[in-house]
Amino acid sequence: MQYIACMKAHTLDKIDRVPLRERVYSLIQRAIVSGELQPGQRVRDVDLATQLGVSRTPVREALQRLGDEGLVETLPGALTRIVPLDMQAAQDAFLVVAVVHALATRLAVSKLTENDIGSLRQANNDLIIALDASDVVSAMRADDAFHEIFVRVSNNHEIQLTLDRLIPKVRRLEYSQFGSLAGHTSVLQHQAIIAACEQRQSEQAASLTEQNWLSLGQLIVTSFDAGKASAKRKDV
Repeated sequence: MQYIACMKAHTLDKIDRVPLRERVYSLIQRAIVSGELQPGQRVRDVDLATQLGVSRTPVREALQRLGDEGLVETLPGALTRIVPLDMQAAQDAFLVVAVVHALATRLAVSKLTENDIGSLRQANNDLIIALDASDVVSAMRADDAFHEIFVRVSNNHEIQLTLDRLIPKVRRLEYSQFGSLAGHTSVLQHQAIIAACEQRQSEQAASLTEQNWLSLGQLIVTSFDAGKASAKRKDV
């Protein structure tokens, strides 16, 4: 997750046909995660519907679902906004994500095929390429692809449900702190995880996976706190 800052991706582009509700939900969620819809920003279903080229109904359903997930909130007076970043919530989310991904890895290691190992290597190579190109969106996708192999092979529906709920919160924080994550060593950590998998050391691979997520979480919190302190000094 050794990310380097780049321009934000635009995900709220108009689409050619009326999408399924899942498509609308996914587009709005990605816009929140990437920061295109910024923390604290007011959103209106009519504006989003126009931007996406759909009716208001699937947008309203998406906003309700995102509200249940803690990404959108409705304030008194029917004002709907993107939930501001919360570092305590971030720390809580990273702790759970780290443990759940470690569990997925522990369950998956003994079931990994040679093709799976090859896919892990490919995902890590894709991460290197994306970092070299300062392409943060591709870097995140490569990192997701790496960890999703363990989730898929673990074949545990509850793991998938838990991560589906928490990962958007985690990725949103990564986007917000890109400039400070350049020194993170996920590529090397991934290589160590792959080596443990090749030796069928499930506990070692799980421990390394947990460390991978926890170190990123700590780096983000530290970076966020440093940014707040710097902003306060400028205001004095």
